Amino acid sequence: MEVTAATAATAAADHMSMWSLISNASFVVQLVMLALVAASVTSWVMIFQRSTMLRAAKRALDNFEERFWSGIDLSKLYRQAGSNPDPDSGVEQIFRAGFKEFSRLRQQPGVEADAVMDGVNRAMRVAISREEEKLETGLPFLATVGSTSPYVGLFGTVWGIMNSFRGLAQVQQATLATVAPGIAEALIATAIGLFAAIPAVIAYNRFAARGEMLIGRYYTFADEFQAILHRKVHSSED
Repeated sequence: MEVTAATAATAAADHMSMWSLISNASFVVQLVMLALVAASVTSWVMIFQRSTMLRAAKRALDNFEERFWSGIDLSKLYRQAGSNPDPDSGVEQIFRAGFKEFSRLRQQPGVEADAVMDGVNRAMRVAISREEEKLETGLPFLATVGSTSPYVGLFGTVWGIMNSFRGLAQVQQATLATVAPGIAEALIATAIGLFAAIPAVIAYNRFAARGEMLIGRYYTFADEFQAILHRKVHSSED
């Protein structure tokens, strides 16, 4: 008798295991779980990629600013940047765009200093816009996962509970043992939804803040670089 009770308890525990609850869930709930797991895996891959990219961009920005303010000749710095460009350095792209436009307009006869600076300003703003697009890549997906995953998981939970109660309608006597598995497998969908949403929201806020910090430093560098070129172009006229 004791052996039979132990066997029944083991069978009940196996029936309430995580994998058993998922495998016994309805097709719609399983589909919701699969979509949430796929969204979570994609989010984590994107989180690692964006984290690596932002660290590289921050490191490249610090290194380039150190070289820029070391007193090196701007023409020499431009040649070095052109011969060995750093794809992770957004500030280098901004510098190259501004100095290239500056050199091109300076070589054209009859171009006034203000026109030169306007061209430099436009070229650097376009370069900053491109870098801003790079920094914001993936953020809409993380925001979507973070905002919709709990609702998708809740949909799976509601659907599972609805099916569970429909099954109870066909049972003469409803007990906790008959209700618990259906509700437990339905609640797993909400848990997976939260598991997908929480890291995505945290990563989105972190990446958005770091991206804004980098963009702010890009604009600061562009203004300082433009002031240097402004003095250079006006001093040559004098």
